[in-house]
Amino acid sequence: MKKIAIIAKVHDPRCLGVAEELIEWLAARGVTAHVEEHLSRRLRRTTLAESAESSEVAQDADLVVVLGGDGTLIAAARLVGARDVPILAVNLGSLGFLTEITLAELYPAVERCLEGDFEVSERMMLMASVEREGSVVELHRVLNDVVINKGALARIIDMETSVNGRYLTTFKADGLIISTPTGSTGYSLSANGPIIHPELECISITPICPHTLTNRPLVMAGDAQIAIKMNSAPDEAVFLTLDGQVGMNLISGDVVQIRRASHFTRLVQSRSKDYFEVLRTKLKWGER
Repeated sequence: MKKIAIIAKVHDPRCLGVAEELIEWLAARGVTAHVEEHLSRRLRRTTLAESAESSEVAQDADLVVVLGGDGTLIAAARLVGARDVPILAVNLGSLGFLTEITLAELYPAVERCLEGDFEVSERMMLMASVEREGSVVELHRVLNDVVINKGALARIIDMETSVNGRYLTTFKADGLIISTPTGSTGYSLSANGPIIHPELECISITPICPHTLTNRPLVMAGDAQIAIKMNSAPDEAVFLTLDGQVGMNLISGDVVQIRRASHFTRLVQSRSKDYFEVLRTKLKWGER
């Protein structure tokens, strides 16, 4: 590995300090560090790193190191996009479901990556598009979830849902969460959605506060193509949120199309803990 991209939570002084130390550590080993422009402007010593726009920081990188929390990693996964680049995610806050590598493990983990001695967990992603009057007006890839939510003062919204071209039902609810297995421990979990092992390939549909109590979360095959048509009144406020970070307003007649992306997010695995340990710790299983 000769080029490593570093993506950090720029408003966290601790992340900035770790980024500076990592850049120096890599330079001493003949490895070029690439950082985002807005991160570069906040670093005290920038001569050892090359800067690039956010959309290009992972271009030709052999590895992406993420310093922060799960939110920083989710944003980084969208930046990496279709590039087949492993991501080493380091948690600098509380234990995260995704950023499971601790600061103490950072340098041994990077050293193993430089030597090619590492394993990755491949995480399914989704492609979400919004069709309005026959044209695609938005197209995004997501790692966690696609959420349709009513506005603060809106009534229950009607979401006509089809799977693979076949009518499923019209959900009358406060919203709908379409989630990957990775995202099953996020917003979907708080809406009583199922916990799904992150290396499975499937898509879950979880209604938010459904009017019909028999509307329960559904798990679909990974290759399912889901279409959700907004049948709400023209004056109702409905919002689409992607990975909790990107959003747009929806209007009556809009169709949200969701399918499996053609690529995966590849996360470097921790050698000190596994997914079940993360679940036990984060959800406090076994405690009294």
